Amino acid sequence: MNEEITFILDAAKEGMEAAIAHLEKEFIKIRAGKANPSMLSSVMVEYYGSKTPLSQVANINTPDGRTLSVQPWEKSMLQEIEKSIMNANLGFNPMNNGDMVIINVPPLTEERRIQLAKQAKAEAEHAKVGVRNARQEANKEIRDLEDVSEDAKKNGEVDVQDLTDTYILKIDTFLSAKEAEIMKV
Repeated sequence: MNEEITFILDAAKEGMEAAIAHLEKEFIKIRAGKANPSMLSSVMVEYYGSKTPLSQVANINTPDGRTLSVQPWEKSMLQEIEKSIMNANLGFNPMNNGDMVIINVPPLTEERRIQLAKQAKAEAEHAKVGVRNARQEANKEIRDLEDVSEDAKKNGEVDVQDLTDTYILKIDTFLSAKEAEIMKV
């Protein structure tokens, strides 16, 4: 196969891998009933005048499957952390015991499970768009090649489509696994 086409295929594969990696990160944020420190990854705390990620001002642990504990490195940050978790609109009700902030992760209602499944579908669709954009870019680059035969270009486009189909299937597999995890009571 032509070296330029191989290079274009590798670049397309990289773009598709990036879409899958992003999808995995987004799926971690979607809560499926079990407490996970990454649930608080979007929380920003006001720390000496600047917005700072919660993980940089406190230690986040999961003592059990239904509880998150946030141990700040400075006790003076307790109220600020508590307020930031409330303002992040995650559906948590943090409790301050004077040493740390404790969050009980409530069990998911059926309505909330359906909502989370829809959110997972939307994230999977975003990943598919990323894969399709990588395909479109690769096909355009292949068509723009000058010293390559038409047959080689057609074969390159077929290879790009095969790559796209593989990654779309991976996304669908991730989605069905995540939906099963969300809907499991």
